[in-house]
Amino acid sequence: MPFTLKWRSKIRDTIHGYLFALPWILGFLAFMLYPIGSVLLYSFCSYDVVSPPQWIFLENYQELFFKDPIFWNTVFNTLYFTGVSVPAGLMVALALALLLNRSIKGRPLFRTIFYLPAIVPIVSTAILWVWILNPQYGLLNNLLAKIGVTGPGWLASTIWSKPGIILMRIWMVGGTMIIFLAGLQDIPRQLYEVAEIDGANVWKQFLYITLPMLTPTIFFNLVINTISAFQTFTEVYIMTGGGPARSTLFLVPYLYQQGFRYFRMGYASSIATVLFLMIFICTIVILYTSSRWVYYERR
Repeated sequence: MPFTLKWRSKIRDTIHGYLFALPWILGFLAFMLYPIGSVLLYSFCSYDVVSPPQWIFLENYQELFFKDPIFWNTVFNTLYFTGVSVPAGLMVALALALLLNRSIKGRPLFRTIFYLPAIVPIVSTAILWVWILNPQYGLLNNLLAKIGVTGPGWLASTIWSKPGIILMRIWMVGGTMIIFLAGLQDIPRQLYEVAEIDGANVWKQFLYITLPMLTPTIFFNLVINTISAFQTFTEVYIMTGGGPARSTLFLVPYLYQQGFRYFRMGYASSIATVLFLMIFICTIVILYTSSRWVYYERR
């Protein structure tokens, strides 16, 4: 009898748990799993939204990989942007966090100032940086001119357009900085006190205490920022539209063009599927290699 009552109690608790989780489960099925499945299905179809989808199997992927040079250009642009902006953003965010973790006068004010760009709407930020990077009247080139340096064309140059967008991306590292700041404050102060007694200077303390203890935070920020960089769209759409000469045409803007400008939803779905696989592979590589450099404190 007690066994039966215990079994019934477990069943009741399980049912209650699923009922409480039901809103999330329904949302996941409707807004995540169904769209992902639809994209995968449409990637094997010719679909223009107006007409019913027609099954063409691998034709979209054949065109994508073997007949569309623009696709490979967007892949290069996306990998270049991700490979430069993510490490640069992490280093700047960590440097700011280290500075703002010190006991300085007006520290709360400085933390607020450096965090503000992260909460400014991305559209406003993009428009602001269009003016900052203006080759003739922009603030950045005017500052460079004051020290005798001729500024580049930035968004008007095929060489400097991607670095220009990367600069804007680095300017918005406030959210990453806050996460680093939280990680720094979680490091036990006793470790630094012992290191000082042993004669370790600031650089050695950073190298042998701060950096190892901060690797879980670095790992988290690396994954999140990598995924975000692959999905870059708004900045490019507003600032350059993919130009000049497709030098800033990344995968998501190209997907948007194919799907919503040319109404090739099947082809756009194949681009989305490839983008998903690229993000998935990069994330798996980061996760796989994390065991070699991420340190978790055992308590």
